[in-house]
Amino acid sequence: MSRQGDGAPGPYPDSDDATLVARARDGDTRAFEALVCRYQRPVYRMALRMLGGGADAEDVTQEVFVTAWRQLPGIREDAAIRTWLYRAATNRCLNLLRAQRPSRPLEAGAAASADRSPSPEERAETADALEALRAALDQLTPAQRSAWLLRQIEGLSYAEIADILQTTPQAVRGRLSRARAELAEAMKPWQ
Repeated sequence: MSRQGDGAPGPYPDSDDATLVARARDGDTRAFEALVCRYQRPVYRMALRMLGGGADAEDVTQEVFVTAWRQLPGIREDAAIRTWLYRAATNRCLNLLRAQRPSRPLEAGAAASADRSPSPEERAETADALEALRAALDQLTPAQRSAWLLRQIEGLSYAEIADILQTTPQAVRGRLSRARAELAEAMKPWQ
């Protein structure tokens, strides 16, 4: 079963992606709704981290699912809908980033919170480190940033990232290596 997203269960909660795509292609809107419920939050989260703006990320997410509905008949591998959605979102984000140079910083809400309450000093240091990371991510090329986010934040494999970015796993490794080196250099003061 391919339940990778963390959205609400929606209709057909136990159906795999291939079954949902096949049903949606046959006109079952509830099956498509289940796909939206499954992948809307992960696609939005990735777009938010790439673009840094909630409104832009919402627009990208909406466009991706509208396009998916229209292009369902052309999707050849039913089980690959997750990759297709991430590829469509990544391409839209990259197009927006190219059009909006210089890129905007990531939103502060992209960081995870700690389990215990940190002291004011720890909060200030964490906020400064996160701002430094946001600035360092902004300095990466869009291709490096998207590869890094898909790997580090979304946890995708090199093969999945290569498919999404329409490149080879070796090129993904190179982008990630350069991104990690640049981020490590930028974050040295915080180590």
